Amino acid sequence: MPAAYAVHLDHSRGRRFPEPPHPYRNDFQRDRDRVIHARAFRRLESKTQVFTRRYSDHFRNRLTHTLEVSQVSRTIAGALDLNVDLTEALALVHDIGHPPFGHAGEKALNAAMHEYGLIFDHNLHALRIVEDFEQRYAAFRGLNLTFEVREGIIKHSHDYAAKDHPELAEYLLDQRPPLEAQLIDLTDEIAYNTADLDDGYEAHLLSLEEVREGVPIFERFYNEVAELYPDAADKLKFNETLKRVLNLFVDDLIANTRRRVSQAKIHTLEEVRNHPERLAAFSPAIESERKQNKDFLYENLYYSPSLAGEKEDAERVVKELFTFWMDHPETLPHNYQEKAKQDSLPRVVCDYIAGMTDNFIFEQYEKHCGAG
Repeated sequence: MPAAYAVHLDHSRGRRFPEPPHPYRNDFQRDRDRVIHARAFRRLESKTQVFTRRYSDHFRNRLTHTLEVSQVSRTIAGALDLNVDLTEALALVHDIGHPPFGHAGEKALNAAMHEYGLIFDHNLHALRIVEDFEQRYAAFRGLNLTFEVREGIIKHSHDYAAKDHPELAEYLLDQRPPLEAQLIDLTDEIAYNTADLDDGYEAHLLSLEEVREGVPIFERFYNEVAELYPDAADKLKFNETLKRVLNLFVDDLIANTRRRVSQAKIHTLEEVRNHPERLAAFSPAIESERKQNKDFLYENLYYSPSLAGEKEDAERVVKELFTFWMDHPETLPHNYQEKAKQDSLPRVVCDYIAGMTDNFIFEQYEKHCGAG
């Protein structure tokens, strides 16, 4: 039974279009399943996380990253007596709005939209996917997810100002999201801060010496592991160390969030929502170490000269295709041409590109702009 401050299913605000209850799945479990069966979810398999398949087929992609976030999130939600089903649904849907090419693709799409006074935001795009683009049901457009899942899509990682986003008024922008949603941004950080060290090391873009020198929390645990397993291969020592780093982040997030809830005398969901700040958080000491880890990744991996060429290619492909379809909207698929009659052309072109996989956008680029 979830704690009193968790989201309780019987207090859910429900779906936009009422549906009869399912005989053996609750509404948050059904939301989870609807996300898993969505076309946009399947496409995550072919969207870059950090590395393209030029490096290896066994590095994380956007889908496997999502599954790792889900696993960590379920564990933490269970330990905090939160609603595990809601947390799992939120974890599985949290990256569904990302475009191809990871953050390089998002940067390029946002820049293209800025030229028309608009923006691209992957959370806002995710809401459009589940509310409109996914078409699986005869009775309504979209997935008809519960309010709590839709709210979490919008609010898990960002606080939107009501004055800037009147279209989001129903999502209680003046209040904090439930703890289930607050967790997702932090579990996302745990997952990629550790996984990207792993993939960077496997790709030979990060050496063991660089990681030990640049990530103090890793060095601390590595010394412990080296004493326990002096004859183990370097990769196994690396794995054992990274496992301990991940466990520390998880343990600290559970303990510190529980402590903050207790200190704030939080007993109900309404008190969570009306608290002046988010309650889910790392302790100051671990937050500092998490930031050192993240800064190291930015300086030594994400902005690595070895990845710069791929990022430049990604941004060029997105920019040139965007320009092409703005100039030649008649070459868009028929359903997008129809959408352009009701919505602005830049938004329609953006929606089309954002839904693409890495492979498909390259095919479209070669078709319309020529190989480059």
